[in-house]
Amino acid sequence: MAVPIAARDVAAVVGALLVLTAAVSVVGTLIVPRSVSGWLTRWVGVIVDGAFKLITSPIASYRQRDRILAAEAAAFLLSQLAAWLLISFVGYTLLVWPFTSGGITSAVTLAGPAVFGPNDAFGAAERIIGDLAAGTALIIVTLQIAYLPTLYSAFNRREDDVSLLNARAGVPSWGPELLARTHYALGSGASTIGTLPDLYEHWEGWASDLAESHTTYLPLVWFRSPRPLSSWVISLLAVLDSAALYLALSPQSAPTVQARLCLRSGFVCLREIAQAMGFDIPDEPDPDAGITLTYQEFLDAVARLRKVEFRIERDPADAWPDFVGWRVNYELAAYTIAYALDVVPAMWSGPRRRPTPPITAFRPSPGRVK
Repeated sequence: MAVPIAARDVAAVVGALLVLTAAVSVVGTLIVPRSVSGWLTRWVGVIVDGAFKLITSPIASYRQRDRILAAEAAAFLLSQLAAWLLISFVGYTLLVWPFTSGGITSAVTLAGPAVFGPNDAFGAAERIIGDLAAGTALIIVTLQIAYLPTLYSAFNRREDDVSLLNARAGVPSWGPELLARTHYALGSGASTIGTLPDLYEHWEGWASDLAESHTTYLPLVWFRSPRPLSSWVISLLAVLDSAALYLALSPQSAPTVQARLCLRSGFVCLREIAQAMGFDIPDEPDPDAGITLTYQEFLDAVARLRKVEFRIERDPADAWPDFVGWRVNYELAAYTIAYALDVVPAMWSGPRRRPTPPITAFRPSPGRVK
């Protein structure tokens, strides 16, 4: 049955809109140096994440889930590329339809090779649209290939510091463990607590770099650490918890400026990444909202610090409100991201998709360095 020319014209308009949608998504994702939200990439992310949730939901072992989830970032990138090419193919098919003498089959026959290879167009309009389709596909694939080195460069910068922190804060990392180990110095007998100001200053810059790279190139969020018990979310949370604990328990000894700047940079980083992922995280948390971490967990951390004779200047009951005041700024964002990514269930890192007991940070025996 012949389709009226008016219907073909409407289809061509729809096709042009689809091509424009794909172009805007490609430019926003691969070229514009800021977080640009678009429905196409957002829905690709929802579908891919939903598929991995479905696959991993029956698996009780975290390590097995982690092995599967390690492929999620790659699946997202490939699905994103496939979506751009498919939308372009459908769009150019509809766009060329009014100019073909045959039906929609002829348009498909023309647009398909144009997007994925040489085309056999004869008419001027067909040839122009076919060349545009071929050029679009070439540009999309080229930009996606050029996009990968940028992603892996940012990934390597992130993971270098995550790996280095494991020696200081345990595996998986934990804030109280970071303070305890830094003071204990692996049983050397000489406290290295004086290195914390430099550490907080470094992680202030690290968090700023992470916020810029992971909101601009959102797939980086799903790139998991090479080691199953490591995670950028857990590492940043450990550093922030250590700074909050230090300020609350030992305000006279703590490096106030460096710790405060690190906390500020860290919770801004977590908030911006969570918002880029589509979560409703307030710009300014309610200081009266409280935290989910319990006072007993706080006391357990204090006991861990006392065990290595860490200097504690305040009674834990007096320090607790100040610690809550710091943690309320970043706990919700950190827990939300950790839950969404199903990262390692470390101490003080919130719930997971499957109820999983927290994994205690590995601690070397006295006098051992590993």
